[in-house]
Amino acid sequence: MSLIINIKYNGENRMVEKFAKEMIESGTVDEIRKESGNISYEYYISLENPNCLLLIDRWKDQESLDKHHASPMMKTIKNLRDKYDLHMTVERFVEDRSDLGKGDGKFIRK
Repeated sequence: MSLIINIKYNGENRMVEKFAKEMIESGTVDEIRKESGNISYEYYISLENPNCLLLIDRWKDQESLDKHHASPMMKTIKNLRDKYDLHMTVERFVEDRSDLGKGDGKFIRK
């Protein structure tokens, strides 16, 4: 079962967008996506609050996430968070597909 980490970045003056653009344009996002065990790494900007950025970060297992946290990219991410004065909240989930195709599955349009 994979781990899903939702990180909400909050800042002022649309700094979250500048942060995400620099993460992407610097190649940091591509490098993270290439890490062993990374399943996805995607940013979303809130339509209701343009000062809020959601990162959905998905990893194969805890070991893969731990290796990511020990990687040089974490220093890059921290430096950019500081540069754009962003604050975070984090939610962590373990993937559960047990009811898909049964009760919950009937509400999913494919």
